[in-house]
Amino acid sequence: MSFPPYKKGEMKMELRVERTDFSENSTIGKLYVDNQFECYTLEDKVRPVKIKGKTAIPAGRYEVIINYSQRFGRPLPLFLNVPNFEGVRIHPGNTAADTEGCILVGQTKDTGFIGQSRLAFEQLFTKLKTASETEKIFIEIA
Repeated sequence: MSFPPYKKGEMKMELRVERTDFSENSTIGKLYVDNQFECYTLEDKVRPVKIKGKTAIPAGRYEVIINYSQRFGRPLPLFLNVPNFEGVRIHPGNTAADTEGCILVGQTKDTGFIGQSRLAFEQLFTKLKTASETEKIFIEIA
């Protein structure tokens, strides 16, 4: 799936997560930035009913902002208006134990694990931070 071209005067960055690997505890996918592969993702398991701290966010399209996270003590990407979820962010981590409904990013993947997470996050965050100064950011979870 690709996004439509930018409309004149409309500046936005489009992120897309394609979920590819499903296990008993986690969901691994690929993250694209403006249709270019960026890194791998790891989320909790996709479930038909939300279980607090153990469920991937619903598929859909969400606006993303950068704001200060009290929990992590630094600015991080935050998803807006996720049904039945609060505080969904993108941050470093390696396994489902490192997330409570957030999306983790990494440069390598294995069963239930993503690696080189801090490096992947810092590269992505630099792009998001720069874009957030002049553009809206959206993410589609497929």
